[in-house]
Amino acid sequence: MALEFTPPDATPPPAPQDARPRETHKGPVTLRREQVEHSTTDQRLLDTHGPSDWVHSDPWRVLRIQAEFVEGFGALAELGPAVSVFGSARVHADEPEYALGKEVGRLLVEAGYAVITGGGPGAMEAANRGACEAGGVSVGLGIELPFEQGMNEWVDVGVDFRYFFARKTMFVKYAQGFIVLPGGFGTFDELFEALVLVQTRKVTSFPVVLVGTDYWGGLIEWLRTRVLTEGKIAEKDLALFELTDDPVEAVRLVVEANEKNEAHRHGMVDPS
Repeated sequence: MALEFTPPDATPPPAPQDARPRETHKGPVTLRREQVEHSTTDQRLLDTHGPSDWVHSDPWRVLRIQAEFVEGFGALAELGPAVSVFGSARVHADEPEYALGKEVGRLLVEAGYAVITGGGPGAMEAANRGACEAGGVSVGLGIELPFEQGMNEWVDVGVDFRYFFARKTMFVKYAQGFIVLPGGFGTFDELFEALVLVQTRKVTSFPVVLVGTDYWGGLIEWLRTRVLTEGKIAEKDLALFELTDDPVEAVRLVVEANEKNEAHRHGMVDPS
């Protein structure tokens, strides 16, 4: 039987209707028809003259996100007992709220805790400074922002993050409680995230203490008279946090809550 010869530049005959479509594989992903790429993963990696926009693609971001969790876990896994302190980056060193932050940092160290902040200026710097000057461990978890803040000079262990959600995980995972000083949207974000995690039992027995009755009073009144009244939260949700003006009491509330939690874990007290 004679064999047909098709010149290399000739148009191939149409594929039968029941033929399988062309496909390639990228790891576990199957690509067919128009989705088939004309180069391999290795080729794109080794082709130094190719486009560089792949570093901004979602698969690459997944690796960056994973790396941030790995770095955060690695840096903080052996930290020991710690409390996260939040507050405004816009507080100046000569203002009473700065002195309040320093006092909170110092008292936490004296109570046996490391201090974790966002690593920025203002109230965060004050808490880090109080912890550092008291001889404790001062931690800063920074975040990449359009306007650079930089890690304050009183941070002993600093980790910078690209992603807020990775940073937030570290604030909660490695802390035994939150102390919240007067602050803005960032402080509100951390406060309400903690309250949601406690309310939904994603974390259990996590003390949250607000410092500054005059500052936080209006918000709490709104929660009680509007949000609670309209049934958006339950009465018990207002017991998820404490309020005080005294830094000594703020630290005491955290310490007592953690002592009670520890006793409960060992079956020494009734959790109710």
